[in-house]
Amino acid sequence: MPDYTREAQHGGRVAGVDEVGRGPLAGPVVAAAVIFDGGVPDRLATLLDDSKKLSAVARQRAYVALRGARGVHVAVAAASVAEIARLNILHAAFLAMRRAVARLPVRPDLVLVDGNAAPDFGCRTECVVGGDGESLSIAAASIVAKVVRDRLMERLAVRWPAYGWERNAGYGTPEHRAALCDVGTTPHHRAAFGTVRQLSLGLPVDGSEAAWGVS
Repeated sequence: MPDYTREAQHGGRVAGVDEVGRGPLAGPVVAAAVIFDGGVPDRLATLLDDSKKLSAVARQRAYVALRGARGVHVAVAAASVAEIARLNILHAAFLAMRRAVARLPVRPDLVLVDGNAAPDFGCRTECVVGGDGESLSIAAASIVAKVVRDRLMERLAVRWPAYGWERNAGYGTPEHRAALCDVGTTPHHRAAFGTVRQLSLGLPVDGSEAAWGVS
């Protein structure tokens, strides 16, 4: 379970940062940054964990609690499909992270980033592999980013209903790939990713995204 050890040891203002949406075939990549001023209340801490380990209901409960808690600063940002195409997914994720930190109402002294690489935030930065399971600040950011991105994909699904985005959030599920073959792409699809790329190149679709490095 994540805790507040890294943040407390630093003693200054610490932001946890995480992103969601590197792997999907459609939609933006979304990042969140969270700062707890004065620590994490025990009641709130019990709601926080790696967003992938939480049910949708648990993520929503934690998200609402984070948004309503005193002394919790939350910022969210995204990089668009066009930016993903122009920059590549890694650098688009970094762009979303920088935007999220820049939108915080207070400037952090330290940024903790989930993973093994991070962009330049203009302040001290530490990468934490598996950070959403280690740091409460990163776990909170992972929850916020996941909830916001899922909501965005649900809204897009109303206009583009064939792909099941309200269920798969743009990931390459069999349902999504079948719809791509039957209906084609949308402006929200990532041209260089998996089945989308195969179709654009006129290649046969074998149902596997692994060959294209997408998970």
